[in-house]
Amino acid sequence: MEGTPPKESVLGFAREVLQVESRAVAGLADRLGPGFEEAVEAVLGCTGRVVVSGMGKAGLVGAKLSATLASTGTPSIVLHPVEALHGDLGRLRGEDVVLVLSNSGETEEVVRLVPHLKATGTRTIALTGRGDSSLARHADIVLDLGPIHEACPLGLAPSASTTAMLALGDALALAVQRRRGFGPEDFARFHPAGALGRRLMTVGEVMRTGERNPVVRLGDTVKEALLAITRARAGAVSVVDGAGRLAGIFTDGDLRRLLAHEGSLEGRRVGESMTRSPKTIAPGRLLAEAQRVLHEHQIDELPVVDEQGRPVGMLDVQDLVAIHGD
Repeated sequence: MEGTPPKESVLGFAREVLQVESRAVAGLADRLGPGFEEAVEAVLGCTGRVVVSGMGKAGLVGAKLSATLASTGTPSIVLHPVEALHGDLGRLRGEDVVLVLSNSGETEEVVRLVPHLKATGTRTIALTGRGDSSLARHADIVLDLGPIHEACPLGLAPSASTTAMLALGDALALAVQRRRGFGPEDFARFHPAGALGRRLMTVGEVMRTGERNPVVRLGDTVKEALLAITRARAGAVSVVDGAGRLAGIFTDGDLRRLLAHEGSLEGRRVGESMTRSPKTIAPGRLLAEAQRVLHEHQIDELPVVDEQGRPVGMLDVQDLVAIHGD
């Protein structure tokens, strides 16, 4: 094909693209100032939702930014500027903050939208490459990317500019996340699926409770303990004292050891054959920690107790196998 560059030049050009885009991102660090801090506080103080809007490639970057905000504790939706002018402005409320992305700041659909945003009473943050643009002039807060040389050889296709938008958007979302004190347990609530969600799940979300968490008293017989285990289809039963606090656990292994030494269960009390002072865990601990305890001590059941030491659940190794098998 005429005009096609030689194959050996492809890697060189690709490296040049990456260098151009990395310089565009690196240059943003020196441009951060009071406007960025103001944007963080506006998002952090938003009592509604952060509504993200943009056209074309900037709109796609905005959708990713909205998703990042939502997954890190900031309610957010995407508003297409054209759809907004055809009825979707009704989605906005005065307590919302609107983040508008446009490298030129002169995108027709975006500029037409701005006056209507003002009419709703929302605060507007502009993320743009031109601080003197129409969008910037009418915004409450401006995040200025500054002039960016596109990696596209024609200088036309958004490339370095959208990469810079994406990076600055991430900086904003993650700065808000940090200021909010959004931790692993919070993150788990928004990421229940996949490996990440499984790693961040708490014991309380997985433990067996109610009828699936059998409990007997110290004075009960081994036969009564076995019937409780059978009814619950469990692998162990928690044994409590007169105050309802965990005194021990009776497992399949305890039963085998008892039969090997005694040969008979008649009249045998569960308190005489149970495992005393078993390993326990609190319901608010991460599932990953429970998995470590089960593995390190080579046990299959882990009683879950409250602050008073009362059993509130049971974690079985099979529950972890089922979760990781999904």
